[in-house]
Amino acid sequence: MKLKGSEIICESLLREGVDVLFGHPGGAILPFYDALWSYPQLRHILVRHEQSAAHAADGYARVTGKPGVCVATSGPGATNLITGIMGAKADSVPMVAITGQVARAALGTEAFQECDICSIASVCTKRTYLVLSAADLARTIREAFQVAQEGRPGPVLIDVPRDVQLEEVEFEYPEADVARAAPPALSPEVLENVHKAATLINEAERPVIIAGHGIVHSGAYEELRQLAEATGIPVINTLLGLSGFPRNHPQSLGMLGMHGMYWCNMVVDQADVLIGLGMRFDDRVTGRVSGFAPHARIIHLDIEASQVGRIVPAEVPLVGDARPILQALIPLVKWAERPEWMAAIGYLKSEHPSLAIPSSDALMPQQVLAQLNEAIQQDDDAVVVTGVGQHQMWAAQYLFMNQPNSFVTSGGLGAMGFEVPAALGAQIGRPGSTVRSVAGDGGFQMTMQEQVTPLQEKLPIKIALFNNGYLGMVRQWQEMFFEGHIKEVPMPGPDYVKLANAYSIPAIRVEHQEDVADALRQAQDYDGPFLIEFVVEQETNVFPMVPPGGSLADTIEDPRTAMAAR
Repeated sequence: MKLKGSEIICESLLREGVDVLFGHPGGAILPFYDALWSYPQLRHILVRHEQSAAHAADGYARVTGKPGVCVATSGPGATNLITGIMGAKADSVPMVAITGQVARAALGTEAFQECDICSIASVCTKRTYLVLSAADLARTIREAFQVAQEGRPGPVLIDVPRDVQLEEVEFEYPEADVARAAPPALSPEVLENVHKAATLINEAERPVIIAGHGIVHSGAYEELRQLAEATGIPVINTLLGLSGFPRNHPQSLGMLGMHGMYWCNMVVDQADVLIGLGMRFDDRVTGRVSGFAPHARIIHLDIEASQVGRIVPAEVPLVGDARPILQALIPLVKWAERPEWMAAIGYLKSEHPSLAIPSSDALMPQQVLAQLNEAIQQDDDAVVVTGVGQHQMWAAQYLFMNQPNSFVTSGGLGAMGFEVPAALGAQIGRPGSTVRSVAGDGGFQMTMQEQVTPLQEKLPIKIALFNNGYLGMVRQWQEMFFEGHIKEVPMPGPDYVKLANAYSIPAIRVEHQEDVADALRQAQDYDGPFLIEFVVEQETNVFPMVPPGGSLADTIEDPRTAMAAR
């Protein structure tokens, strides 16, 4: 059948299983929006800023495992997507971004709202496509979805000139490559290394597993649990690996790294075998690389060969998807008690209470999150989406996420403003779940216009806004490492309750500890979006903390709680 390019985009998206897209219209993408009129199967979510479209597609992709789709016009519309696209690249999230472009004859003329978005996005994506003929659209979209999902997932951008969207051609969608879709069998080399890994594990006296985002991507939750229980080895998570292993499991130790649990950092420092699963050993995990896990022989599993051994040398490389590799490894490992190792870990946890809450007359953010955690433990469908900053680290520490793939945050890029748009994408991806956005007042002000989007779409997102009147993490660094030069970080904001009410969203302000539980209940019981502004102690710092240039062994504890514990 003969279709316009804009219609071919719609038909192709349907054949890729797309049912929702996040976007904002404009001149160069108008033919596509006109075509949407005839495709009610494609639910379009109108965001108020294109950055939010990319973050929402990111949140949707993380909780569904399907590529998120975002749409923008040319020029500023396309460039506004870049932050969210780069965030997806950094965190290995499958995404397809579709942008309008000026007509072919105007390319290279600095026409109105012309921008070479493919060049700009080339370092933020796995691949970019400028489609110069409607006859190439179907093949390009088929390939883009394959690229976004294969290997290490990530974003792809398709740029389509306005006149290509209007061009009529014969439409035939290419068949999926069944051979590429089928998971490859483990190679003899990988199987040999699996046996080497099993030998190391079985001989280890002080082993530890570090599980990252790759466990979530692979869906290897059960395999990770079986490996841990078959060996008795404790499990530590990276920030993006949280909810890859149940936090309430007796072998779970929590998060490591710059703001990880003190005991997790010390366990890694003292381990003799370290099993890194689906993680990249990035700087926020390792601290100073030369001082990382100095006694450990390292097994490193990652789907991307270039990542294995790139930062930390690996004695046993395991390249491939985590799930089949763990399935091959589990029958080869043995359980061991390791009483001295487990006693040492128990001692670290008792002597260094990283989750102790400092005493204060003011409302402490840790107190709020501890009570929010109590509510989450009663909710089998809870999903938490955070922004970036101090509140993000406290959420990672205090929220015990036990359901698979239930903690969503911007890790590699650390994009402030992620919290609300990503939460609306997650809520659409999991309509039956309770999605809570844990936000900081700094990041919230970057995308707070998106409050109206969940109202428009009838999405019952619960926003927990932590208001300390600062860019808190930046203030903490200025206080600790820049001689207390507090510069340009106090951040007064609007009356958040009135602002939410202006969007017709119910909201309450909480300033006292005794009011937290009731506020959380009110939000939970309300059938729609709800905002709670928690006015918290202004100058509380996040601990534990690895100082800049320090190794995990240099982890700093909160002086207030450490002194009390002694």
